[in-house]
Amino acid sequence: MNRIFVAALKEETPNLDFFYYTGVGKINATYNLTKIINRYKPREIINFGTAGAIDKNLNGIIECTKFYQRDMDVTKLMNLKIGQTPFDNINEIVNSENGYSCGSGDSFVTDQIPIKVDIVDMEAYALAKVCKLEKINFRCFKFISDNADNAASSDWIENCEKGAKLFKQKLKEITLL
Repeated sequence: MNRIFVAALKEETPNLDFFYYTGVGKINATYNLTKIINRYKPREIINFGTAGAIDKNLNGIIECTKFYQRDMDVTKLMNLKIGQTPFDNINEIVNSENGYSCGSGDSFVTDQIPIKVDIVDMEAYALAKVCKLEKINFRCFKFISDNADNAASSDWIENCEKGAKLFKQKLKEITLL
């Protein structure tokens, strides 16, 4: 298989039956993507999912090309910035400067965060890092489902189906299928 499509949850991809699912959060994403890679040996991973917009001007589907770990915080222990992992030389993944930045973390964002990114999710950094380490091309498309504020949880539920429909159209535009 040359190309694999992954999403965290089936709820994010209604009526799109070609996806594999990683589960929610960085650990589930890492573990399940590694299993998928070991089984199918793809050359490219395409991630689709929902995301909260920190930049309130974003909407629809965007492509993310820069990935950060928004909840890695050892600032009180070491002289590192938020997002930097101690003793790890990969603290950001930049596939291209032409795209949006995504901060992944194991929390659903409903308030301000201490790192500058365009959007937030819960898996993209982990997926991007596994692909980087395994030398697999990684592309990431996110549907802006909410504004990472106090209405985020109700907005997310309502917007999953809208995002899946737009992603199907996006696939035709960029001729991935």
